[in-house]
Amino acid sequence: MNAPTHDEAHGGTLGARLNWLRAAVLGANDGIVSTAGLVVGVAGATDDRAALLTAGLAGLLAGSMSMAAGEYVSVSTQRDSEKAALALEKRELRDQPEAELEELADLLQERGLSREVAREAAEQLTERDALRAHARVELGIDPDDLTNPWHAAWASFLAFTVGALLPLLAIVLPPAGWRLWVTVGSVLAALVLTGWSSARLGAAPPRRAVVRNVAGGALAMGVTYAVGTLLGAAGV
Repeated sequence: MNAPTHDEAHGGTLGARLNWLRAAVLGANDGIVSTAGLVVGVAGATDDRAALLTAGLAGLLAGSMSMAAGEYVSVSTQRDSEKAALALEKRELRDQPEAELEELADLLQERGLSREVAREAAEQLTERDALRAHARVELGIDPDDLTNPWHAAWASFLAFTVGALLPLLAIVLPPAGWRLWVTVGSVLAALVLTGWSSARLGAAPPRRAVVRNVAGGALAMGVTYAVGTLLGAAGV
């Protein structure tokens, strides 16, 4: 068996990458469903290309900016909490070093080490970098890799935009008689892909996830199209 190279991802790094990738897939899925529901609803009321393009672009921009803003606020709150926890741990290490050393040894012992080994490991980790040791073992935080709200915001913005472009282009590019069917077909195919991808990234059975994803998207388009058709028939 070959020894692992430094280029391979391990532990938290791999988990973080998978979480980012899964979030991107789900963000794209949101863009597909919400924009598809919007443009299909407008298509139920009118076949005017300009109206469809305007509605689709408005939905794309509103959705992507909303996703980015929400992700920025959420991750900023998480980052503030991580910084506060690190600051508290730093004060405790300054004021109660022996108690913190015992706490670290106890935590290591709970992970399966003998008392003697846990104590020795705690002493070595404390000598090397006490704050880093407590952050990783006690808090589950990497002080050098705190969550970045700007990265999360841009990732959500781009993922939603990529997903929203599919129904937007599908509704405005084909001839009038084909727009609805091309949009519905392409959206359902894309939802199969995102449902399968999210399930695989989460190590879940893909069939159930695909069915849920496709059913949800189809329901959204069906409801908005029905509403658009009724409003169009009423001359609203």
